[in-house]
Amino acid sequence: MKRKTVLSCTAAALFTVCVGAGAQIKPEDAVHYRQGVYTAMGWNFGPMAGMVKGEIPFDAKAFALRAERVAFLSTLPLEGFIPGSRVGKTDAKQEIWDNMDDFKSKLETLQTEAAKLAEAAKTATALDALKPQFGKVGQSCKDCHDEYKED
Repeated sequence: MKRKTVLSCTAAALFTVCVGAGAQIKPEDAVHYRQGVYTAMGWNFGPMAGMVKGEIPFDAKAFALRAERVAFLSTLPLEGFIPGSRVGKTDAKQEIWDNMDDFKSKLETLQTEAAKLAEAAKTATALDALKPQFGKVGQSCKDCHDEYKED
C-alpha cells in the first residue's frame, strides 16, 4: 500500500473517531493525542535536522519521506486543543486558549512551511537546496513554542 494511502486512511480513521466521539472526548485524551502527534513530528524532524547540521549523511529519499510526514502531522494537533485540556502533564500554556486565533495562525504557518518543504524535498538532490525551507519550518515551530509552550 502506498504511503499516501496509509497516511490518508490513518487521518480518516482519526477524524472519524474524534468526530464520532464529539463532546465525549476527555481532556486527558486530548492531551495524550496532541502529545502523540508532537512526538511523531519530533521523531521525523530530528533526523532531518541531523542532516541539515551535518551530523548524519544526507539521504534525499529519507529526507523527503520525513518531510512528507511532518507536513501531514502538522495538520493534526489543533483538534487536541479542546477547551479544558490544559490538565495533567502538559507543556501547553493557558495563552493557547486565551489567544486561540493567534495559535491557529501560527499552526497554519507551520502547515504551509512544512508543505513547501515536503514539496521541495520530492525533487531535491542536494541538501543545500532544502536548508532555507527547513529553516522556515524550524522557525515556525520556535515561534509557537516561544509563546505557547512551557519551558
